[in-house]
Amino acid sequence: MARSTASKTAKADAGPIGPTGRPYHGFPTPPKLTSHGPARIIALCNQKGGVGKTTTTINLAAALAGYGRKVLAVDFDPQGALSAGLGIATHEIPTIYDLLLDSKRDPHDVIVPTATENLDIIPANIDLSAAEVHLVNEVAREMTLARALRGVSGEYDVILIDCQPSLGLLTVNALTASHGVLIPLECEFFALRGVALLVETIDKVRDRLNPAISLDGVLATMYDSRTLHSREVLERVVEAFGDQVLETVIGRTVKFPDASVSGMPITEFAPEHAAAQAYLRLARELVARGAVA
Repeated sequence: MARSTASKTAKADAGPIGPTGRPYHGFPTPPKLTSHGPARIIALCNQKGGVGKTTTTINLAAALAGYGRKVLAVDFDPQGALSAGLGIATHEIPTIYDLLLDSKRDPHDVIVPTATENLDIIPANIDLSAAEVHLVNEVAREMTLARALRGVSGEYDVILIDCQPSLGLLTVNALTASHGVLIPLECEFFALRGVALLVETIDKVRDRLNPAISLDGVLATMYDSRTLHSREVLERVVEAFGDQVLETVIGRTVKFPDASVSGMPITEFAPEHAAAQAYLRLARELVARGAVA
């Protein structure tokens, strides 16, 4: 019902044509929540690296937190970029790896508050690279992350999982634990080529492990309107995915690495910058679409 109402509101507020070739909609500021939980779990997934998964996880999480949502970000990449991007040092603290391997560990033990209000993180480090080896002989190994998050999902409105750039066991765990998938897709030809394999993997997970999972959207990232290549790739993505392509498009800017070095979301590092405004708009769009409460 919420999705339908939001859709009608969005249609009424249609504006100028955006980069996707569709009218921009004036997504309203989300209303305050009177209570929190249970969380909707969203995996940010793409087997190609460097497409903006971690950047999107950090800034979407911060944007949703700024709109009063309680958000938990899960670093599910052994490179630990999400943890570093939120200013969390991971050498001597428990991480998602410890939670996966110890079924009796309280998930609260590995949750770390960030400097951003309403935003917590379960960090990761290079230890996570050994998790697939340890999990391969476990019973219901694809369900390990879902089990680990079960104890805290009632305390958050949104849980965002930053997946590693592969379609291995860790990513399958993330998809099995999630209600939805958000695919950040760089506006570049080689990034487009691998999406079919990812969608096939999501379909297999839906068929065999998690019937409830849905594709929440494809997010165009690193878009440069000055280049014909970016425009053509985005056009092809819209042809392939239609309305599943989000109207919000994330442009290419040096502000993202600058913010990452500072350990801050861009919404706090440069709140007036167009990139920060784009992620705030993305948060509003996902609420309007019903992907987030």
